[in-house]
Amino acid sequence: MLMKTDPDQAAGGAPGGDDEGVPVSVKIRERLKAARHRFHSNDNIAEFIEPGELDKLLDEVTVKMQGVLESMVIDTESDHNTGDTARRVAKMYLKEVFAGRYIKGPSVTEFPNAEHLNELMIVGPITVRSACSHHFCPVIGKLWIGVMPNEHTNVIGLSKYARLAEWIMGRPQIQEEAVIQLADLIQEKTQPDGLAIVMEASHYCMAWRGVKDMDSKMINSVMRGVFLKDANLRREFLALVPR
Repeated sequence: MLMKTDPDQAAGGAPGGDDEGVPVSVKIRERLKAARHRFHSNDNIAEFIEPGELDKLLDEVTVKMQGVLESMVIDTESDHNTGDTARRVAKMYLKEVFAGRYIKGPSVTEFPNAEHLNELMIVGPITVRSACSHHFCPVIGKLWIGVMPNEHTNVIGLSKYARLAEWIMGRPQIQEEAVIQLADLIQEKTQPDGLAIVMEASHYCMAWRGVKDMDSKMINSVMRGVFLKDANLRREFLALVPR
């Protein structure tokens, strides 16, 4: 006797479309794929995470991290130092060092340029902390932001530049892409005539492993608008950036 097969059961789901038991990471990934939204290590995916799911993701990552420790033959049952390491590492990644992937951007109040400011403004140094997407080793440094406003530029508080930088850097990154992402975000928020960013950072994928060079730093910059076109303005900005 032939029996009809429920489509949900045939797809591996429960009757009626109940997805209980499906890992939350799978649910989030499927939403991203359905929306054709990129989810590289340095992308923000907050809009695809539903209320309560980040805590469920924390539980899931904790279990996976415990498996990593077991595969590394670390006795988390007898060793009081590592008994809760899996949970601590999962929390560190999801809610601290990589929070820029999982939470929405900081609220930024924008004000009109009522005084028609049109002189070079430099913010920095802003301390930044990130991690390389190759080894998840720390990237720690500082950056400076130069803004050339015009009468239509939106003015934001000085602390907001640091908040925006923290949000962008709080993801596995490579430094070159991180600075571009930050420039894009500030450009969108403020609409200045020119924008310049310089970042200097130590990469622990070089200092902690590999060649173990403790002194090398990477410096890179992004120049937009008048900073790109006006060599004198660019030189003024770079001269005012202390290193």
